[in-house]
Amino acid sequence: MPDARERLRARAKEDGIEFFLAMFVDMHGKPCAKAVPFGSFDTLMADGAGFAGFAVGDIGQSPADPDILAVPDPDSYTPMPWQPGVAVLHCDPHVNGEPWPYAPRVILKRALDRLAEERGWVFKTGVEAEYSLVRRTEDGGIEVADPLDNAAKPCYEAKGLSRMWGHLSTLSTYMNRLGWGNYANDHEDANGQFEHNFHYADALTTADRTIFFRFMVHMLAHEAGMAATFMPKPFTGLTGNGMHIHSSLWSRDDEPLFDDETDDADGRGLGLSKVAYRYIGGLLEHGRAMAGVVCPTVNSYKRIGVGAPTSGSTWAPAYVAYGGNNRTVMLRVPEAGRVEHRGVDGSANPYVAMTALLASGLDGIDRDLDPGEPVHDDLLALSAEAVAERGIAHLPATLDGAVAELVRDDVLREALGRVRGGDYVDYYAKVKRAEFAEYHTVVSRWETDRYLTLF
Repeated sequence: MPDARERLRARAKEDGIEFFLAMFVDMHGKPCAKAVPFGSFDTLMADGAGFAGFAVGDIGQSPADPDILAVPDPDSYTPMPWQPGVAVLHCDPHVNGEPWPYAPRVILKRALDRLAEERGWVFKTGVEAEYSLVRRTEDGGIEVADPLDNAAKPCYEAKGLSRMWGHLSTLSTYMNRLGWGNYANDHEDANGQFEHNFHYADALTTADRTIFFRFMVHMLAHEAGMAATFMPKPFTGLTGNGMHIHSSLWSRDDEPLFDDETDDADGRGLGLSKVAYRYIGGLLEHGRAMAGVVCPTVNSYKRIGVGAPTSGSTWAPAYVAYGGNNRTVMLRVPEAGRVEHRGVDGSANPYVAMTALLASGLDGIDRDLDPGEPVHDDLLALSAEAVAERGIAHLPATLDGAVAELVRDDVLREALGRVRGGDYVDYYAKVKRAEFAEYHTVVSRWETDRYLTLF
């Protein structure tokens, strides 16, 4: 640590850093931070930054608990390109000198450390974080920020892309300045929806970058007089915001474990190894339960389904299935060597989601779970009965239903770990059930329109 600390000090001096944002997230992925002057560098690195944990949000504390100390990870140093002189340090929350087991980054790090120690493997991930650019209306609603972005099929539209050029090109420049390797930026399927692709990395680095990316998108949109949202379904009739996670396992010597040199493992022709197929088997086995953490909000379940938005097609999966380059399944294999989970949405906490993916996949490997043959059909064009006849399960219909499956899943329960007085999954479920109950008590405009004078 001393060497890493001194390297960080030297780099921050060279970059002209005057403040560090000591940052961590709560259960929901909300970034929390304190601005620490460079002059307090030694104190920050030795002791961390103090927070009243109960005020942070859902992170397992009451007003009677000791402070959370956010201990920086020197390797996470990320200058804020839009705010010269400021850099983010992602932190691991500690309480009484021990990593706080309710903290999402701590949960993922524990899983990755165990993977390295017990198997000598590395978990690598990449994300596709979609978001929408909106403005508030006078009545408190939202509308697409670009009033000209109203095409029936706006995906990849050059005009819609170009009108937001200042915002999009700035993000691309900043990502490449940070060394993330941004290689594509596009207008997605919904009006006002965009996506930026950057290179994959080890799971902790990718999760940290995802938090920073969302923060950066929000701030740049705000500066331009807009608002950005990663909400899974901000508009009823438009495609929702996903956060697809691509994942793969590697040896400590950086040898890929998902590639198959013969391009025909198990005769399926997807270029995957037996390890990869068993990993997929685990993701399928725990697919419905995992929805509770990869689709973690009430709004998430308005994105998932078989109904097409106004653009004519939905890109969110409805069924727990896998296939090759097939965008109607939950698990897509776009090319040899990786698996894309298309069910993860924009509200997911990347640390918790990646922990769940890893645990599910490892269970498939350990139990030698065969995923069966890949699906080649357009599942969304089939009737629900036809899909069920093939033995393919539907994803849960509500957050409440997904959480009920999550708490019954012993593999995910173990992966998310123990907290004081029980398991993290039960604390998580308590918070999410309260969220669902609060939503369920609100009488919506749909209900009054449908029922007010019906009877």
